[in-house]
Amino acid sequence: MTTLETDMNALGHAAKAASATLRLASGEKRNAALRAMAKQIRQSEATILEANATDMTAAADKGLSAAMLDRLKLDSARVAGIADGLDAIAALPDPVGAVEREWTQPNGLNFSQVRVPIGVIGMIYESRPNVTADAGGLCVKSGNACVLRGGSESLRSNQAIHAALQAGLKEAGLPDASISLVKTTDRAAVGDMLRGLDGTIDIIIPRGGKGLVARVQEDARVPVLAHLEGLNHSYVHADADLSKAVQVIENAKLRRTGVCGSTETILIDDAIAEKFLPALEAQIGSRCELRGDGRARLVLTKISAATETDFATEHLAPILNVAIVDGMQSALAHIEKYGSGHTDAILTENENAAKIFLDSVDSAIVLHNASTQYADGGEFGFGAEIGIATGRLHARGPVGAQHLTTYKYQVRGTGHIRP
Repeated sequence: MTTLETDMNALGHAAKAASATLRLASGEKRNAALRAMAKQIRQSEATILEANATDMTAAADKGLSAAMLDRLKLDSARVAGIADGLDAIAALPDPVGAVEREWTQPNGLNFSQVRVPIGVIGMIYESRPNVTADAGGLCVKSGNACVLRGGSESLRSNQAIHAALQAGLKEAGLPDASISLVKTTDRAAVGDMLRGLDGTIDIIIPRGGKGLVARVQEDARVPVLAHLEGLNHSYVHADADLSKAVQVIENAKLRRTGVCGSTETILIDDAIAEKFLPALEAQIGSRCELRGDGRARLVLTKISAATETDFATEHLAPILNVAIVDGMQSALAHIEKYGSGHTDAILTENENAAKIFLDSVDSAIVLHNASTQYADGGEFGFGAEIGIATGRLHARGPVGAQHLTTYKYQVRGTGHIRP
């Protein structure tokens, strides 16, 4: 066994011991820890920003894309948002111990289905240092310990945030190992986590690019809660309010191009394409490259041609694919072919068309007359999220504290014996 593997297993065992304490800690104590963590983040702003500036310089020198740099960057507003997110998590109802349902059988036995923590959450993520606080906070709220492994490009930022989180835990009297951070950039540490750290990790959550998620799904020996890329679509239906649709598409693409909720492709009904596309180009054409299919380029003759690869790419950049479709079924077929099951939206004033779309699109999040950038746990009222789960088992969509629990059955009798 290598020294790294020994150290990683020790990290896992410490997290396992901490999870036993967290599981029995009161909701009040866990909330006190979250508020203390938020306070420590605010007090550590200068240290966090200094660490992030060093990460940003190194990342720029390595030639990271503008989208990756945007994900990595912290400023005063973003640090305040991290702290506010922890306070918001503290204010949520406690998922631990919640009774999902209760019933009594004819023989008098009483049954309760009760929410309990999963145990130790392993989290592997890239770029965004706010995930360190979001994941740590959500795990504490749900009574879980966590082992976090961020990307090498954000190591200093993650360490500064982690130090503040551990100071908050200490202030509240909870174990430091409740939130553990892997502090090496050695990629072998990821392999150790995927093997479960000597049986201590109960579930792995990857959050990052397609390559990371694919590796985790292929190599993990523990259950995986996958968060795939956001190949998101916004469909402008024939009955859309065109002025409203232009504003929503602008936000869905350009509010932040580097987030997983960004729209990558717009689908436009042929009946309104000649009115809508020039209005959209006038609104965003100077800030966003439009790439169109053959029909779209008949309307906007100067835009680039969209390739098959474009429609299958999460650009995370000011690039927007444009396709003209022959109505609802054509739009649904396009989303079925190219979508990743993340987030898709329809823009229409036709309630029946909206219902068909919302019922038919098999994605974790579907929206009507709203920007795809609402694909965010905070916007759902979850305080924060560990990510957007695109699978179908355990959790789907934004994963908040309540989704980091499982359940057990408590059965109460009066000396019952089974005949």
